[in-house]
Amino acid sequence: MQRIQVIAALFAASVLGLTVITFPAAAFDAHAGYYYPVPQTREVYVSELAPAPDTGKKSRAAFVIGLAGQHEERNRVIGYHLFAKGAELEKLIIVATGDGQYDTLYRLRALLASLTSMARSTELFARSNQPQELNFLDFCKLIGFTQVTVSDGRNIAHQITVR
Repeated sequence: MQRIQVIAALFAASVLGLTVITFPAAAFDAHAGYYYPVPQTREVYVSELAPAPDTGKKSRAAFVIGLAGQHEERNRVIGYHLFAKGAELEKLIIVATGDGQYDTLYRLRALLASLTSMARSTELFARSNQPQELNFLDFCKLIGFTQVTVSDGRNIAHQITVR
């Protein structure tokens, strides 16, 4: 609803010839308040890697579906859900499924670190010269995610812009 009001206000301002002030894209995070609370902390992660040329929307969807399938096959309760969102599925959302698991920034970062071992076992990482030097956020860059948001699903959200 808020997004519609902002668009309507911008349209009205342009029709009336008023100066329009734009806000950074983060101010209009359509997923905040639905999948996770408004992020309290943000950071930018700069990876020296380029996105892999053979990845796209389908590979990002396959990654999320495949990881969920692996856990289901093993009857593993992992304590979080992954979602790929955005027009090109360029936003990765990771939300805890229970209380008390990922309820601090440090625990959220530990979750990302634990996902690094999973990323290192992928073919995409195997193609790199030094997979042991890369982390989960590098994997996200390789596959084309531009934003990663991790949350406890209740009070805390941390958002990372991947460049």
